[in-house]
Amino acid sequence: MRDYTAIHKRYLRDPLSIRLGGLAANLARIKSFSTLGQNDILVNSLLDESKYFIEWTAAEAEAEVTAELVQLQIQLARWQRKWPSIWADASQRLAMAETAKHWSERVLDLSGLLT
Repeated sequence: MRDYTAIHKRYLRDPLSIRLGGLAANLARIKSFSTLGQNDILVNSLLDESKYFIEWTAAEAEAEVTAELVQLQIQLARWQRKWPSIWADASQRLAMAETAKHWSERVLDLSGLLT
């Protein structure tokens, strides 16, 4: 298991918008790396890291943003709960990748970095 202490400390130095941008980037990586079957460990690790990013960010966000982040965290946990079957089935993996892309775009929008 990965030690997130240093990552946590570094992550909290950034303003909220940058943290949300980092979460959006992780979700985009999930989408991208899900196209190759040999990336299962990497993608599962990105799911874990993204859940931590949400945990470390949600408390400082506005209520509407926090509500969406909670929904995203639930989605990530669902994927991990069904991980072996999702990863083994190319159509389920592709659906997960597309949903991750959608969430990436949404979180990037919430970050305000594009405006």
